[in-house]
Amino acid sequence: MVNMKEFDVVVVGGGMVGAAVACGLGGSRLKVAVVEQTLPDEFSVEQAHDIRVSALSLASKKILQTVGAWSGVLNRRFCPFRRMRVWETAGDTEFNSDDIALPELGYIVENRVTQLALLGQLAKFDNVELIAPMTIDKINYAASGQTIVDLSDGSQLQTNMLVAADGGGSRVRQTVGLGVTSWDYQQHAMVIYVETDYEQQDITWQRFVPSGPQAFLPLTGNFASLVWYNSADEVRRLKTLSSEALIAELTATFPDCLGKINKVLAVASFPLKRQHAQHYVKAGVALVGDAAHMINPLAGQGVNIGLLDAAALAEVLVEASQKGENIGDISVLRRYEKMRRNENLRMMTVMDTFYRVFSNNILPVKFFRNLGLGLAERISPLKNKVTRMAIGLEGNLPKLARGQSLR
Repeated sequence: MVNMKEFDVVVVGGGMVGAAVACGLGGSRLKVAVVEQTLPDEFSVEQAHDIRVSALSLASKKILQTVGAWSGVLNRRFCPFRRMRVWETAGDTEFNSDDIALPELGYIVENRVTQLALLGQLAKFDNVELIAPMTIDKINYAASGQTIVDLSDGSQLQTNMLVAADGGGSRVRQTVGLGVTSWDYQQHAMVIYVETDYEQQDITWQRFVPSGPQAFLPLTGNFASLVWYNSADEVRRLKTLSSEALIAELTATFPDCLGKINKVLAVASFPLKRQHAQHYVKAGVALVGDAAHMINPLAGQGVNIGLLDAAALAEVLVEASQKGENIGDISVLRRYEKMRRNENLRMMTVMDTFYRVFSNNILPVKFFRNLGLGLAERISPLKNKVTRMAIGLEGNLPKLARGQSLR
C-alpha cells in the first residue's frame, strides 16, 4: 500500500528561496512540505569560505529577520559592507550608507550559511515538514484537482498548491508547461576565492572594461571573492593557469585597492544567461526564484529578487487562506504574479542595460556613461535614490520585507 500524505502546499526545492517560502508560511494554518534533494553540510567557523556567496540586500535581511532566520546568519559568518564603488577609466562614483543614514548597505553571506539559517528556522514550525534528502520520481499535475508528487522512496504527496523553487532548469515548470524566454550573453563569469594582505574591507566595487566587468566582494578575515567577466575562451584559458600564473594575471588586471593577492584558494565559472518565465503561475502552481527568472549577476540581485518572490508568495497564500479562499485558484495566484513579475522584469532590464552600456568601448557610449557616473556623484538626491534601489528599499515591497509578520 502506497504511503500518501496530504499537504496544502508542497515546495519543490529547499534552497534559499524555497526555504524562505516555507518559513514565510510557518506558523500559518497551512500544512506545508518542502522536498529537497541534497541537504547542505553543517557549518564550522574553521572551514574555508564557500565559493558561492551572495550580496544580501537590506530587504533580504529584513525578510530573514521577520521569519526568524537572521540570527542563524549572525551565529555563523557574514561580512557587512558600507560602501559600493562603481568606476571605469574616466569616471567613478561611490555609494555610502552614511548618505542615507544607515549603518550598512548589505551583507556578503555564503549561500550555504543563508540556507542553513532558513532550514534551522523551518524546523521550528509545527506546520512545516522538510522531506530531505529526497528526489522526485514523477509529478502528476492536475490543474483542476489534486497534484500527486511521487517520491523516490515510493511514497506520495498530494496537494493543490505546488511551488517551483527548483532552479533555472525547473522540472516543475517544464512539467506544467510554463514557457520561458531566454538568451545568453556570450560571456562567462569566473569566481575566484583569494587570500589578500588586507583584512576585511567594508566596500564592494565593480570596475568596467571593454571585455566585461570586474568585481570585488569582501569576506571575513584576509579573504575576498573576485568576479571576472570575460569571453568563454578567455575564462577557459584562465582556469588552466597555475595559481602563480593566475595571481600574476589578477595583479596585472585588478586595481591596487584590493591589496596584494597572496593565494588563490578556489576557482569556478558559469555562463551568463538571462531567462524569464512568460508566466509565473498556473492553476495550483507558482514559480519563485531562478525557476521564474535568471538575471545577469551584475550587482548580485538574483538571490535578492528571489527572496522577494518568496515573501510575496507567502503573503498571498497566507492571506488567501485566512479569507477561506482556495490557495491554488488562478485568481489568487495572479495576485502574486502581479506583485512580482513586472518588478522583476524592471530589475532585469536595468541590469541588462547597465551591463550592455558599460561593457563596450564605443566612444559616444563611453561619453554618456561617464557623464552619468559624474552626475550620480554630484547630484545627491539621484545618488541616494539609486542607492536605495540597489539595497531593496524602493518599490512595492512585500510585508515580510517591511518587517510585518504574516501571522
